[in-house]
Amino acid sequence: MPQILVVDDEIGIRELLSEILSDEGYSILLAENAAVARRIRGERALDLVLLDIWMPEMDGISLLKEWSAAGLLTMPVIMMSGHGTIDTAIEATRIGAVDFLEKPIALQKLLATVKDALKQKLLPEKQPGVFEDFERSALFRDFRKRLVQAAAKTRILLIRNATGGIAEIGARALKNPRMPWLDLSSSSAPLTQATLEDVAGGVLFVPDLAVLGKSQQKNLAFVLDRLEKYRLKLIVSCARPLSSFGGADWNPVLLARLDDAGISLPPVAEYADEIPLIAVFLLSYLVGRDEVPVRRFSRDALGVLCSHRWEGEWAELHATVRDLAFFALEDEISSNDVKCVLRREAKPRQMEEKLLRQPLRDAREAFERLYFEHHLKNEGGNMARIAERTGLERTHLYRKLKQLGLNYGRRSEEGVD
Repeated sequence: MPQILVVDDEIGIRELLSEILSDEGYSILLAENAAVARRIRGERALDLVLLDIWMPEMDGISLLKEWSAAGLLTMPVIMMSGHGTIDTAIEATRIGAVDFLEKPIALQKLLATVKDALKQKLLPEKQPGVFEDFERSALFRDFRKRLVQAAAKTRILLIRNATGGIAEIGARALKNPRMPWLDLSSSSAPLTQATLEDVAGGVLFVPDLAVLGKSQQKNLAFVLDRLEKYRLKLIVSCARPLSSFGGADWNPVLLARLDDAGISLPPVAEYADEIPLIAVFLLSYLVGRDEVPVRRFSRDALGVLCSHRWEGEWAELHATVRDLAFFALEDEISSNDVKCVLRREAKPRQMEEKLLRQPLRDAREAFERLYFEHHLKNEGGNMARIAERTGLERTHLYRKLKQLGLNYGRRSEEGVD
């Protein structure tokens, strides 16, 4: 039987919560202040704590910090407040609280939140980057507040003008370390009710809407109809306007539902003076995830990044930082490294200009060759995945590659998702 500690200075709230949760089969302990809660925590192994923020002598945030600093935050903690703010909710989540309930607490909201919290791990997962560092940036500090504020009103959020790691940094502002997280682009296998039950109360994330294959789009439509049932947040990021997704490949109803609640990351140009700071944080984020070798920027390298015109916006900045980590031969990324990578990344834009100067038939063939070369490289020649990505039937795909004179090798496709 899960053991839950309710900490609140108002006797009426303590008794009401005790009665409701006892009826649900939980074992309830009560504390009227932080001192009593501290003593109970020292004597017992708790499964969950409901902790009021505003209490005399010591408030709930201070007690949460104390437990965290002492290594005693080994159980989920849900904060409660009658007059909470977005900033308070963010602070509590950052310290280690798993959720935040605003008084008066609705019965169903209470029971669902308690159920989700009890399913979460006792030990925090490895964090992909130190997200607190990003809050030194005015851009991410303001953006995080807007995301948290919007997420309080809707289960669907579209992050515009960003993809990949940049978008994930924002998306993870809406989850605590123990909350379930599922990347919907990580598999093409059909989602099931059981999968959603496993991540109930968590966050579903799409790092780039534009790259989803048809089966992944079906998964997206599947979860849209079940967000409320499984108390899920869906966060989708995309650098392109949804109006550019027209055609038979995309369901217009699906796009319209995603477009209802969107937040745009401001253009890079508006925060040009923060580019060095953000580049350093991005590199630290990628290193922390073991995605790139350990590197650091020289001052001159940051100066080159700062002076560059980021026509590809945040997606280009993120890709450039990642490429630099692999390109640099030394631990310190030099200004010459940055110049070389930026020149290399300018070639696709030059290719685009070259295509526009050709007759339509020649330009179409050149683009198709470039397009299929890209997918052959990215998918390692796996024809099942290439067919999924390009939306072509397998026989048609083989015929097209042969027509373009591209070598596809018919490699083994065992282990395809």
